[in-house]
Amino acid sequence: MRFPALLTWLAYPVYVWQGLGVRRRTTRMLPAQGPVMHEISGEAPAISLLVLGDSSAASVGIGNSEDGLAAQLAVMISQRTGRTVRWRAAGFNSATSGQVRDHVLPNLSADPWTHIVLAIGTNDTKNFHSVLRFKKEFGGLLYGLRAKWPEARVVWSPVLEFTRAPAMPSLLGKILEVRATAMNRMGERLCLERGAVPAPRLPITDPEAGFASDGFHASEAGYRAWAEHLVGPVIAG
Repeated sequence: MRFPALLTWLAYPVYVWQGLGVRRRTTRMLPAQGPVMHEISGEAPAISLLVLGDSSAASVGIGNSEDGLAAQLAVMISQRTGRTVRWRAAGFNSATSGQVRDHVLPNLSADPWTHIVLAIGTNDTKNFHSVLRFKKEFGGLLYGLRAKWPEARVVWSPVLEFTRAPAMPSLLGKILEVRATAMNRMGERLCLERGAVPAPRLPITDPEAGFASDGFHASEAGYRAWAEHLVGPVIAG
């Protein structure tokens, strides 16, 4: 898969041209309003859930954070386990693996998280980072998480399918999808090497319902489907 990813550099002018067009047409959306941490009552022992990453962890694309990935995932975990769930969403617009590793992780308080969900890699792909750079930055992030929370179950949600995003022109989506596939292969390998769990890639069956008005971020229904997809891998351990 490395060879096709290298070939995408030949299409870099197309990436720049079509990417600038997408940026001009797309309204930049803000993180959702509402709580970024909360607790759902249930039985002991409590589950402490941290959802860490890019704009998807910040529930960009919707109005209320209670309909976002972290909140909906926490509700589903509580419903399936009957346990108290304390959750926090630590998401940042346009964040890459390296930025989360260098600027977010060192400043997170060492709360006793039992489960950590990583929603990261989309911007690494979209920004045309190389697979080797992703290996260094995402791999370093995994090392940092394991060092800070050695007992936590860390689950990574791979990069979504670019060709299914309504905002993506067909050719640009195909170029980025080749790179996303290479990123996901490397991310899965790093997770297995460094004590994390790579979740299966989220299948996008209904792009019209699953994406927000910008055609790139998830809608409320999209975040719900994403949470339903992740709850199994998260609580399996």
